[in-house]
Amino acid sequence: MRAHQIMTKNVLTVSPATSVETAAKTMLDHHISGLPVLNMSGDLVGIVSERDFLRRAEIGTQRKRPRWLQFFMSPGAIAEDFVRERGRSVSDVMTPDPVTVSEDDTLDDIVTLMEEKNIKRLPVTRGRQLVGIVTRANLMRAVASMARDVPDPTADDDHVRERIIRTIEAQDWRPIGLQVTVRRGIAHLHGLIVDDRAREASLVAARNVTGVKEVHDHLCFVDTWSGFYLESAEDRKAAG
Repeated sequence: MRAHQIMTKNVLTVSPATSVETAAKTMLDHHISGLPVLNMSGDLVGIVSERDFLRRAEIGTQRKRPRWLQFFMSPGAIAEDFVRERGRSVSDVMTPDPVTVSEDDTLDDIVTLMEEKNIKRLPVTRGRQLVGIVTRANLMRAVASMARDVPDPTADDDHVRERIIRTIEAQDWRPIGLQVTVRRGIAHLHGLIVDDRAREASLVAARNVTGVKEVHDHLCFVDTWSGFYLESAEDRKAAG
């Protein structure tokens, strides 16, 4: 399998000028741990993750080094820490020039990169343009899918998957972070919904795509005010 077969498309992003507070709230509201950073041209210039918010002056977690250690550090390194701990925009805290993969990279290549770099997500790019993102959650879903002893998707399965994604993504009620897998015409929908009516709409949209034999619901409902979330009835039943 390759990146384009499991990646999440239409990824939530921020710009370098986005405030730290806005980026943090976006991640909390959508239950995600990282955001690609795009410049005004749409080029990928960085990535900001929950790890970038751990050392912040607002919550008193900035680094407190003893004076003797600061003596051995360069003024530049100390200044860099100051910016990351007190900067107000995403450009101050993001990791620039993140590691990326292409749409055709294999899952083996992706896992190797994640292990070597100790990272949880890899933007998928076409040139400098972001086309998707692969996270550890995407990989776990792929493993769960393959555990059903279903063969790799055929070329027709890929076409069916693309049609489902195009159909649902064109709607105002589309799930956040929609991910679709198709095996032998059997479709699995993953993502977040903030109105449970969007669940049935998504299932109906997928069922109406030519070539779809069956649709499985893995959409998770999230209340954006309280943070409460509820897995689909199908997933709750499978978990016992």
